[in-house]
Amino acid sequence: MIFLQNAIDAISLGAVYALAALGIGLIFSIMRLINFAHGELIMAGGFTLFSLVGQPLLVMILAAIMITTILALGMERVAFRPLRKANPATLLIASFAVSYLVQHTVLLMFGSRAIGVAFLSELGTSVEFGGLRVPRLQIVTIATTLCLMAGLVVFFRFSRIGLQMRAAAEDFTMARLVGVRANRVIAFAFAISGVLASMVSLYLVAQTGSVSYKMGVSMVLIAFVSSVIGGMGSVAGAALGGFLVGVVSVSLQAYLPVDLRPYRDAFVFLMFILFLFWRPDGLLMSRADRERV
Repeated sequence: MIFLQNAIDAISLGAVYALAALGIGLIFSIMRLINFAHGELIMAGGFTLFSLVGQPLLVMILAAIMITTILALGMERVAFRPLRKANPATLLIASFAVSYLVQHTVLLMFGSRAIGVAFLSELGTSVEFGGLRVPRLQIVTIATTLCLMAGLVVFFRFSRIGLQMRAAAEDFTMARLVGVRANRVIAFAFAISGVLASMVSLYLVAQTGSVSYKMGVSMVLIAFVSSVIGGMGSVAGAALGGFLVGVVSVSLQAYLPVDLRPYRDAFVFLMFILFLFWRPDGLLMSRADRERV
C-alpha cells in the first residue's frame, strides 16, 4: 500500500516535471536554444493568478495562459529572432539576459518575499481509493498532463503546422528550403511553451499557495536536467525524462534515511550525472544532431 501511495506521488510529480521539460525540449528541438527564461514564463503565470485573486476561476486560468503565451511570443520576437543566426552560446546568453530582466522587473514590482495566493484550495482535500489517500490536486495534475500530451501528439501528427514543426526539428535548413516558414513555426513553438509553462504555474500556485519572483528557477533547472536525461532535441525524451526525475525524487524522499532527506536533490543530480557517463546522449537520442541555422 505504501508503495502504491509513493507511485501515485511519483507519477504526479513526474507529470509536472514532464510539462516543464516539454517546454524546454520543444524550443531546443527547433532552435538549438536552451531557454532558461522558461522559468520566468512560469513565474508570470503565477503572478497573473495573484493579480486576479477574487475573479472567477475560469478568468484567472485563461488570463494566466494568455499572459504566459504573450510573454513567450514577446521573448521570441524581441530577444531571440534578431539572434536566430547566432551560435548556440549567444542564444544561451540571451536567454539568461531575458530571465534576469523579467525576474528583476517582477522583483521591483512585488518585492522579494513570497506572497500568499488563494487558488484552488479545495484541491487540497483527498479522495480515498481502496485505502489510498490521493489528493485531488494530484488527480487533476495527472489527468491534465495526459490530456495535454495526447493533444500534442495529435497536433504534431495531424495538423499542418505540427508537421512543419516536426520537419523543422529534423532538419531546419531543409524544411525552410521546401517552403516551411521559419518565423511561423518558431512562433508556434514559443506559444506552445507558454501554454505549458502556464500549466506548471497553475500547479505550483495550487500546491504551495504562494508566488515569488524565484518560483520558476528550480523548476527550469529540473526541466533542463529532464531534457538532458531524455535526450536533448527529443520532445518525447523530454517528457520521459520529466517522469523519470519525478519517480527518482519521490523514491529518494521515501526511502532515504531521515537525516539524508534534506539532501535529496543533491542525490538526484548525482545519480543523473552518473547516468550521463553511461549514456551521454540521453534515453532517446534525436536524429537531428546537427546545428540549426
